[in-house]
Amino acid sequence: MKNVQDLSREEAIAELAALAQKIAAADNAYYQNDAPDLTDADYDALKHRNTAIETRFPDLVREDSPSLRVGSVVQSKFNKIEHRFPMLSLGDVFSIEEVDDFVLGVKRFLNRTEDIDFMAEPKIDGLSFAARYEKGVFVSGATRGDGIVGEDITENLKTLKQLPLTLPSGVPDVLEVRGEVYMAKRDFMALNEHNAAEKKKLFANPRNAAAGSLRQLNPRITAERKLSIWAYTWGEVSERQWSTQAEFFDKLALWGFPVNPLNKVCHSLRDIEENFKHIAEIRADLPYDIDGVVYKVNSIELQNRLGFLTRTPRWAIAHKFPAEQALTRIENIRIQVGRTGALTPVADLEPINVGGVLVSHATLHNEDEIKRKDIRIGDMVIVQRAGDVIPQVVAVRTDKRCADSKPFDFPHICPECGAHAIREENEAIRRCTGGLTCPAQAKERLKHFVSKDAFDIIGLGDKVIEAFYDDGIIRHPADIFTIEERNGRTENDLFTFGDEGLHLEHRNGWGKLSVDNLFKAIRARHIISLPRFVYALGIPQVGSATALLLAQNYGSFDALQADMMARETAKLVAIDGIGGEMGKDIVEFFNEQHNIDEIAALRKFVNIENYIDDRRKDSILSGKTVVFTGTLEKLTRAEAKALAQKFGAKVAGSVSSHTDYVVVGADAGSKAKKAAELGVKTLSEDEFINNCKG
Repeated sequence: MKNVQDLSREEAIAELAALAQKIAAADNAYYQNDAPDLTDADYDALKHRNTAIETRFPDLVREDSPSLRVGSVVQSKFNKIEHRFPMLSLGDVFSIEEVDDFVLGVKRFLNRTEDIDFMAEPKIDGLSFAARYEKGVFVSGATRGDGIVGEDITENLKTLKQLPLTLPSGVPDVLEVRGEVYMAKRDFMALNEHNAAEKKKLFANPRNAAAGSLRQLNPRITAERKLSIWAYTWGEVSERQWSTQAEFFDKLALWGFPVNPLNKVCHSLRDIEENFKHIAEIRADLPYDIDGVVYKVNSIELQNRLGFLTRTPRWAIAHKFPAEQALTRIENIRIQVGRTGALTPVADLEPINVGGVLVSHATLHNEDEIKRKDIRIGDMVIVQRAGDVIPQVVAVRTDKRCADSKPFDFPHICPECGAHAIREENEAIRRCTGGLTCPAQAKERLKHFVSKDAFDIIGLGDKVIEAFYDDGIIRHPADIFTIEERNGRTENDLFTFGDEGLHLEHRNGWGKLSVDNLFKAIRARHIISLPRFVYALGIPQVGSATALLLAQNYGSFDALQADMMARETAKLVAIDGIGGEMGKDIVEFFNEQHNIDEIAALRKFVNIENYIDDRRKDSILSGKTVVFTGTLEKLTRAEAKALAQKFGAKVAGSVSSHTDYVVVGADAGSKAKKAAELGVKTLSEDEFINNCKG
């Protein structure tokens, strides 16, 4: 072998290409096939040779160079990447009966009686990523984030040896491959052993280790950790070259992506059940952690027909493994007060390991649940993590109960503010009547206001909100937007802080950098989208999905507020998905004086963007309100509603002066008659379908 200093330029080009190929093959053998074909010394020799050649010919560094796998310079922060298509989560089920309901629901939606093929995929317990390729070259990578915007982890992903940096010819010009980054069990154990020897932080489980490793600001640290990937879906693609999930997996394998060999097409519910049992049996022996099996409709055409709910696809579901259980003792039962005043009992447990996680608290839901299970302080109880996430008490071991045990007396007085806690008829929840005078409610509302789906202000976590509230720094949402100004003032309209103002940088745990970052995060939220603002207000029964519905139907906050304050409910309750009780709560919220005052104070600092519907614009249905009546022959009612929403329409349940179109099927009744009386244009099913184009 020639000395590097003696290589010609042409020889260097050829050898770099050969080295990239050899090292990639070795990485594939180690990480994907678990069968290394080189010794560590031989592998290191190849990498050292590659580095030496690149050092002499820096302009010859290839796009797929192994040197790109070692990590680049340290980043000061993660930039944001907006997903062209949202990275949605999946709904969860925990029994084969619920899977059966899901399958039947898919069939009903499609008006099908015959079996539908589903792709079953092990659900990897890792961190989701999206890798974008242009002209076959990896250009950017992102985490899931909130599903709409993720963190830019491009340089970190480059260090993952299983991720191709270049793709073969024939791939779409734009291809976004999505998958899961995970840490194999053996690599997790090795990392914790190393950290223990170095007296560094130990990770609780492989998922935490993978997430912590991938989100390092220094990519060189990521490169040192042994991370692996499975690819399983796509995002943006300029040309889809597959018609089923199975075909897509074949393409992925052809292009060099790791594809889980346990993926399997199931042709019936019996196939699904047998496959789940098989995966559950071999789960412990797999070299990586999984927490269930994902089922996806195999046909892409049927996936497109099924479409999406607000946050989940209709064509996929995650079947989680049964929760792991353990026996422990209830040391105390305390009452938490939420932002709506709900009193929720929480059990403080003698800490116990459940499924690899140390559990010290569990929800008891409400007072009826405590009575039904006869849960008492001091009881030995069986606890489990529902969906491997939320700890709950499953049962009480009454045979181990102490003789002097007494039933738990649920309080009728708020433990936080002393106000009466009442339980309305036919409600399971007892609520504090203290309102915003209750510090617990005020704190929880502030936490909700800055939460991920609301204003998403980084730096204002739960503990910070509680401390700032207790110290009088933030008592109302609008106070958040005056912190920076007050930090340099000696006094303001609401609070007095002595001669030196707030000076947050002098607080324990704070410094100039953290304070500057907080102010920057707050300044970035002076402009906010309408759905986020509505959700942030904490209106009873209004979650992020309902906030989006309100934004789509009203377009601006001014229009929504004006209708609600005038108690104009016809348009509101006509929205498909908003019933009478929810409508009542929304109207009452906007007519309570303290809420009116809070909103007015906020609008001095916050610009609420009007809602721009980014759904299909090339249809007469875009932005229109549609009502369906009668029996449709070509589409199920659910499919018709989903299709209308896909093309930008708002679906209502009743006909009013706000209705633009009524789609009339066979045996139409009173809705068609009312449309004629009001002069609302009607469409046949065929006319409706023809207008859903583009």
